[in-house]
Amino acid sequence: MERFVLTVKCLTENLLQRKLADYDEVIEKLFSEVSGLENFPKIPDPQLEECAIQLWNWAVTKNVGTTISKNQKAKVRHVACSLLYCFEPENPTEGVIRKQILMASKTGRTWLDCKNPQMADNFLKFAVKSLETLYGQLTSRGDGADDITSSKGDVEKDLLRILSCQAESALSQGNNHEAVVYMQRCKDMLLRLPKDTAYLSLMCYNFGIDTYNLRKFEDSAFWLSQSYEIGKMNVKYAPGSEVQAKVLRLLATVYLEWDCQRFQEKALNAVSLANKECVSASGLYLKIRILLRCGAADDHIRAGLNEMLESKVYLEVCLSTVKLLMSEDREVLAFEYLKRVCQHFESSPDLGTALVLHIELLLQRGKELLGKQKIEDIITGHYTGKQLTPQALTRLHVMLWDKASKHFEAKNYAEALQWYNYSLSFFKAGQMEPNSAKLQRNRASCFLQLKQLEKAKEAIKEAERCDPDSIFTQFSVYKIAVQENNVEKAAEAVNAMGLLSKSRVASEDGLLVSENAASNLLSLAAQIALENEQQETAMKALETLCENSKDEAQVLTALRCLVRLVLSTVEKSSDEMRNGNLDVVLPYLKMALQKVSQQSCMTVEQRTEESNWFRKIAWNSALQCEKSPDRMRDFFVLSYQLSQLCPPDRTLLMGQKTCLLMAAAASLEICRKSLHSVQTEELTQALEHIQICWEVWKTLKASGSSPMDPTDTLLLLYEFEARAKLNDPKVETVLESVLELENVETKVLETIAALAMEPPAHFPLLCKKALRVALSLHRKQPQADLARCSKCVHSLIKLSLPSGVSEVEAHVLEEVWDYYEEALSIIAAAPDDFPEMETLWLLTRAWNTGILLYSLAQYPEAEKWCGLAMSFIRHLGSLQESYETQMSGLYSEILDRLDKAKKNLIMEE
Repeated sequence: MERFVLTVKCLTENLLQRKLADYDEVIEKLFSEVSGLENFPKIPDPQLEECAIQLWNWAVTKNVGTTISKNQKAKVRHVACSLLYCFEPENPTEGVIRKQILMASKTGRTWLDCKNPQMADNFLKFAVKSLETLYGQLTSRGDGADDITSSKGDVEKDLLRILSCQAESALSQGNNHEAVVYMQRCKDMLLRLPKDTAYLSLMCYNFGIDTYNLRKFEDSAFWLSQSYEIGKMNVKYAPGSEVQAKVLRLLATVYLEWDCQRFQEKALNAVSLANKECVSASGLYLKIRILLRCGAADDHIRAGLNEMLESKVYLEVCLSTVKLLMSEDREVLAFEYLKRVCQHFESSPDLGTALVLHIELLLQRGKELLGKQKIEDIITGHYTGKQLTPQALTRLHVMLWDKASKHFEAKNYAEALQWYNYSLSFFKAGQMEPNSAKLQRNRASCFLQLKQLEKAKEAIKEAERCDPDSIFTQFSVYKIAVQENNVEKAAEAVNAMGLLSKSRVASEDGLLVSENAASNLLSLAAQIALENEQQETAMKALETLCENSKDEAQVLTALRCLVRLVLSTVEKSSDEMRNGNLDVVLPYLKMALQKVSQQSCMTVEQRTEESNWFRKIAWNSALQCEKSPDRMRDFFVLSYQLSQLCPPDRTLLMGQKTCLLMAAAASLEICRKSLHSVQTEELTQALEHIQICWEVWKTLKASGSSPMDPTDTLLLLYEFEARAKLNDPKVETVLESVLELENVETKVLETIAALAMEPPAHFPLLCKKALRVALSLHRKQPQADLARCSKCVHSLIKLSLPSGVSEVEAHVLEEVWDYYEEALSIIAAAPDDFPEMETLWLLTRAWNTGILLYSLAQYPEAEKWCGLAMSFIRHLGSLQESYETQMSGLYSEILDRLDKAKKNLIMEE
């Protein structure tokens, strides 16, 4: 036990340190140490008593504020009380016992406050045991002494408090019978302790409330009855008539909710007693409730209603009673009583509340004519000094607008207008407030439906005066403009709505209260315009919605509508107008791409659906732009970008490939028609499309592709053209890639050759390389196309031996000679099929080359080339005779001159 005492002393000292901020750990250790003790073993160490007192006083000092929690306080008291009982001597003095009683009872009470009745029970039992010990000591001293009598009274008072706590603990644990036993002992003690009458009565009342909240009606009825009976035991010390009435009203309520039919009489007796104790509005109202629930006759209920009026209860209670009567289907009684209430409170400033309720009930029961009559009476009173209170007037306005709104929804526009006009009667002329503007807008809507356009314009003019910065006012202006087919005015209203949509929109008759209120209005504006066949106005509304709405899904819907509207026009328009309309579609598609990309709350399926819809539109639009390559390119690029937002599959990749190919082709076409300053940008774009297309194509080929697919060839052709025109040195690598293609076509090589020399490109070597390969491929064909062969040779000679040169290098002559030999072999293979004019061109170029060489004193070479020219004469056909005659003489002269030139040259040497 020494270790226990030492541990407790040490922990107590730690707890008493003022600087310690977190008490929880020390309290838990103390509680754990003491909880391990069984039945408080006797430990006669004065240090324990000292610790007990210190801990108890420390808990008392922490009782104010939130320094320690209720649970922590209970644990400290638990420890202190336990230590005190451990130190208890064999024959404790009165002082020790009184300490035990105080600490045990307060510890039990604290555990009860912590909703831990099991812990409380132990200490409450110890408190009772100590009380019995003390009472025994006091009794053994003898009777008669005043101080002993007083002490005994104190003991009994403490016992009553502890027994009541035990009753509370038992009840909280569901032991109602045990609680009754404890309370009966307390009740028996009241004859000696009359001053505790109110205390016990209130405790029983609290028990009644607790059991009522648990729907234990039988137990609740018992405790409430006990509370009332205890209160009657001693009127002098009773809680008072107001509290007694409160107890009885709750008792009546218990009977009402328990089984009204079975306990009808008890419920009525309880509430009647309550009203006798202290009449109150709640008691009188409860009596009516009970009578109605029990199905009492009208006369009995009338008696209760009369009692209510005679007791001068507030108007509010009377009106609540009217509503109660209506809810219980006592309509006749309700209207009868309401009429009497209005008469009774005729001079009250709150009478309007009753009148408004009367109208409300009439309208609820479908008695519109009577309701209108009452409204007109109130309007008359309003202008003769009998104004409603602001609250009553607001309630009436709400009712009138609600009635008007329902008639409007039912398309009874004239009726709706009448109800709105009733509301208007309460507004002063020229009154400036938002509600007035709202009312005028509603009236304008009715006038529009009734085809009374001028009256609608008057109402909206008034609304603009009251609230010009309302989007709803501008919407009404818009509706009228559409009715008048005033496109300009409608556009102005839509613009105003767009500006106003940037600020938060207030609700309008409970409508459009979402964050998208302005966008919803703009959407509705477009719908109205379309219904009136005003497409231009509808498009303006939808465009404004797209510019201002933060709801991407709503914007996408609007963009779909815009696209459909434009395309419907495209189908009916001429080619020239079609291009202009397609220009309008382009920004819509770009915005759609942006919105779909930004949508974070879309599911994959929704994103795919939206992207695919706009992608197909872009694709189809591109196909309609054959005469406008720049527009075609833009549409194909958009189609590709939209496709990137969809889950990839082979079909989609094929579409992407086609889009990129077509975009590149369009960019190249633009270059062919544009100025050089524009070409660089277009060609760079084309290369970007080509590079992306290569990546897509690689993916497609990896999953299998057709050997007949021309994509590789097309991509290389486009890339060659772009790089050639950009003067990109990589163009040679592209040609090598073309030559590496399997079964490369001669037409492709001829195209490459043409592109290599098409301005601003100038790559003659690459051109000749392509032509040589093409010529070789032509010659390998079983039946060579001589026309195309001759073209290749023609181009090769022209590139190698350009006209107008004044000097020719030897290696060039050798190269060209080879081409001429190629030409001769081609002619020899099919002399009749070779084009005669091509033969003549070859002859002429060879002859001119010989003459050039002659002028340069290269006589052997000159003779060789002139001789070559002569060899083509026999292949001329119809021109042979003419050219043979002319050239033979010239050739003889040249040969003579060559001989003379050679002799002169030898002599000079």
